[in-house]
Amino acid sequence: MAIKIFVDQGHNPQNPNAGAEVNGVREQDINYEVGVRLAALLRADPDFDVRLSRDTPEEQLGTSNATSLQARVYEANTWGADYFVSLHCNTSTNTSASGSEAYVYSESTPAYTLAGRILEGLHDMTGLRNRGVFIRPSLYVLRATSMPAVLVEMGYMTNANDLYLLTSDPESFARGIYRGIRLYFGMTS
Repeated sequence: MAIKIFVDQGHNPQNPNAGAEVNGVREQDINYEVGVRLAALLRADPDFDVRLSRDTPEEQLGTSNATSLQARVYEANTWGADYFVSLHCNTSTNTSASGSEAYVYSESTPAYTLAGRILEGLHDMTGLRNRGVFIRPSLYVLRATSMPAVLVEMGYMTNANDLYLLTSDPESFARGIYRGIRLYFGMTS
């Protein structure tokens, strides 16, 4: 039986729930692109079944921030996903902040271990610093999903090097997350 992974490309192409924008680069476009590439890797692997929250770059989910988040969670819960992975990019007022980090609902969930493996995979494939796993029970997509859920901040759009990598090499981010998922399940790469 294939493991069902729901890949949520965080944010919408426009408001409500549009993501960060830095130098004309939109977070939701990076999230979308990495998600499509991650889905392709998972689809090519007989151990996994995958669904995306956004099937086209223009697809809008919900009519408000709340309903946008609810639509993603509803889709994953209704499909009966085994795991939920939400893709995001970070920003900071400190332009030297760099690296990948992940958020989970609690430490005592399989999501915590999965998040750690995803960060290892991202570091291996992108060279970006592993900033660690953080507990964020207030985040709706972590709180309302009925399966282990991880929100991945792949890199900092406000860091020139991170942004260059995110825009020029989305494949490495997809491969890193895919490698982390396989590591979590003890599958050789």
